[in-house]
Amino acid sequence: MNTAGSLAKDVGVKDACNALVIPRASFYRWRYRGEHPMKDNCRPAPPLALTYHERKDVLSTLREERFVDQAPQEVYAALLDGGSYLCSVRTMYRILEENQEVRERRNQLRHPSYTKPEILATAPNQVWSWDITKLRGPVKWTYYYLYVILDIFSRYVVGWMVAHREKSALAKKLIEQSCEKQGIQRDQLIIVSNDNPYSESQFKTMKYRPDFPERFGCIEDSRSFCLDFFHWYNTMHYHSGIGYLTPEDVHYGRAEQIIKEREKILKMAFEKHPEHQWHYQMLSGLTNRHRMKVIR
Repeated sequence: MNTAGSLAKDVGVKDACNALVIPRASFYRWRYRGEHPMKDNCRPAPPLALTYHERKDVLSTLREERFVDQAPQEVYAALLDGGSYLCSVRTMYRILEENQEVRERRNQLRHPSYTKPEILATAPNQVWSWDITKLRGPVKWTYYYLYVILDIFSRYVVGWMVAHREKSALAKKLIEQSCEKQGIQRDQLIIVSNDNPYSESQFKTMKYRPDFPERFGCIEDSRSFCLDFFHWYNTMHYHSGIGYLTPEDVHYGRAEQIIKEREKILKMAFEKHPEHQWHYQMLSGLTNRHRMKVIR
C-alpha cells in the first residue's frame, strides 16, 4: 500500500490502483486508517448493546441443563412464559456464535422435501395424521413398531402405541380409542396416513433427542421411553410450527391467553428502557405473526 500511495501522488489513485491491481476501496480504507489511527479503537458501543455482565448472564442461561439442547427460539419462549425477558433471539444467536456454540449436536439425516397437504385444519380434532416408524430392538434385524396419531392443527399427539408387528387391525384399534378419548363425533374427522410431513417431523424430533437410544433392550423399554417422550412433546416442547407454543396449549385452547401474557412481559421489559421501544414493536409484530400462525 505504501507503493500505491507514492504512485498515486504522481498519477492519481485510479491509475495507481489499476497498475498495481489493488481495489480502490482497499486503498482508501488503508489511507483513511493511516490518517485516523484511533478511529476503530474509539468506536462507541451501540446504545442497545448488552453489557458484559448481561451477555454473561444470557450465556449462563443458555448453558443451563434445561436449555442446553433447545434452540434459542425455544429458550426465548420458555423464558417469556416464566415471566422474564433477557434479550432477543438474534442476540442469543450472536452470543452463542461468539462462544462457538452454534451447531447441530448430532449428524443430521437429509429428508425429502414434502409438498404441503391440501387439507386445511382450522381447529383441533379436524384433521389427524398417523404413521408408523421402526424402533431398533436388542439385536440386528429386530424391530418394534411405534404407531403415532398427531393432530395437524395443534401438533398434539392424541394417541400412540408400540407393537411387535405392523398390522392394520392395530392401527384401526388405536384410532378408535383415540377418537373415544377426544370425543370425536361422526363425520367430524379426516385422517391422513403414510409419509406426511407432520408425522415425519415428529419422528425426527423424537429420534434426535439426546436420550434416544441406539437400540431398545425390550419392548417394555421402548414403551417406557415413549411414555416420557410424548409427555414432554405434548406439554413442554415449544414447537416451531405453532409459534413456539406447546401442542397441549394449542390443542386445548390456551394459545391466545399465553400470547397475551408474553406481550405483557415484553411490554414491562421495555417500559424500563424506553430507548428500546422500536425493538419492542418489532417483537410484538413477531408475536402477532405467531398468533396468526396458530389461530389461522
